[in-house]
Amino acid sequence: MSQPNATEWPLWEVFVRSKAGLDHKHCGSLHAPDSAMAIQMARDVYTRRQEGTSIWVVRSDQIVASDPGDKASLFDPMEDKVYRHPTFYKLPDSVDHM
Repeated sequence: MSQPNATEWPLWEVFVRSKAGLDHKHCGSLHAPDSAMAIQMARDVYTRRQEGTSIWVVRSDQIVASDPGDKASLFDPMEDKVYRHPTFYKLPDSVDHM
């Protein structure tokens, strides 16, 4: 990965919550000099139709991601974990709707 030059603003990832109670969704990226300007620019670019209730901006260089090569160890199928199956537990007779 190449290093940004000194005149380039940092890259920010933008997340918008469209309605109260919903998750923030990643909607894009933009370059801005600081977090306050990133939020203003994100509002102008990603919420032009007043669909947002909340905006998050995160500097891209601050995001830590898993390695796709670690997929098997991080996301094992549940079938390998018998203890997660509800049939593994003996339920009392008084519990009849589980």
